[in-house]
Amino acid sequence: MTPGKVTSFVLGTFSTIFLAACGGGDNDKLTVVKEDPVVVTVSKPGENTSGTKIIASGVVEAGQTANISTRVMGYINKIYVMVGDHVQAGQSLVSINSNDIVARRAQADAMISQAQAALANAQKDYDRFTALYNKQSASAKELDNVTLQYNAAKANLEAAKQIRNEANAQLSYANITAPFSGVVTQKLLDAGGIANPGMPILTIEQSSSLQVSAAISESQIGLLKQGGDATILVKSTGKTLKGSVTQISESSRFSGGQYLIKINIPNKDKEGLYAGMYVNVSIPAKQKVETTADADAVLVPQSAIVHKDQLTGLYTISNNNTALLRWVRLGNNYGDNVEVLSGLSRDENFILSADGKLFNGVPVKEKL
Repeated sequence: MTPGKVTSFVLGTFSTIFLAACGGGDNDKLTVVKEDPVVVTVSKPGENTSGTKIIASGVVEAGQTANISTRVMGYINKIYVMVGDHVQAGQSLVSINSNDIVARRAQADAMISQAQAALANAQKDYDRFTALYNKQSASAKELDNVTLQYNAAKANLEAAKQIRNEANAQLSYANITAPFSGVVTQKLLDAGGIANPGMPILTIEQSSSLQVSAAISESQIGLLKQGGDATILVKSTGKTLKGSVTQISESSRFSGGQYLIKINIPNKDKEGLYAGMYVNVSIPAKQKVETTADADAVLVPQSAIVHKDQLTGLYTISNNNTALLRWVRLGNNYGDNVEVLSGLSRDENFILSADGKLFNGVPVKEKL
């Protein structure tokens, strides 16, 4: 077959396939679904910089956390819980070998028995010499000596009892119980390991009580008020919650120049939240937050920023009127705005908000 005939054969074959596809029944037709555009609001950098809110990053944490440790040294006999277990207040958590403490308590019991016998003997001598002294058959010196012996016997008995109390206290430290109801979040030692005083063995968090801890700069801490409303955006889920400021630290000495605040999370919104989740919080300020950024700074609202893993971006509109996610590098926060260092210029539009879900390629229409 010549090259020309081969070409004609190939073209004829493709033509036949194409005509067969086009000439099929209704079931063979290609159905194209046209997606309705998402209505969006666009803006330019610097147009929405009212500065009436304070934006900060924070983390979800348990309302109460305890590192479980012991006050005695010894081998761990058994750990009764695992990570993720829910425990009740007073529930046994860890058992530590206490044979030496039991031996000391047995010694204390023996000392108590000996002291009690000595006290009983001293009591008899005291009673007898008191009677003789009253009959003028014993001197005052003899009565004084017997009285001293009697008081010393009582003191020895009390000392032995205190030694036993100490042994009992030490023995109680060998059986560790939960200080409150919660969930085990960390297990640092296993059975057979050596427990040292003050060394954590387990960590328990009060899962029924969650809060947000955030750091505020010294220029903004004075603009907050305790009890004020706060909006919480959970980065991993995109869920928005409402809370209130419950604590405002008045010292940054141990927090690197940042002032820590606590924001409560209502019980109805705690489902699906776990300690350690990262959030953004937005808190209305008592007065307008002064923006001290340079005149040429590119400022956009924090609410327009999209967080995906460690990347940050915002949506713009492409030439085809579709949403286009553009990665940007951020700088300092200024109130409820953030500086864009690269990825967006001052004269470019970006999507400020949308009436539906945005993703790359979805058709968009600007709100009139």
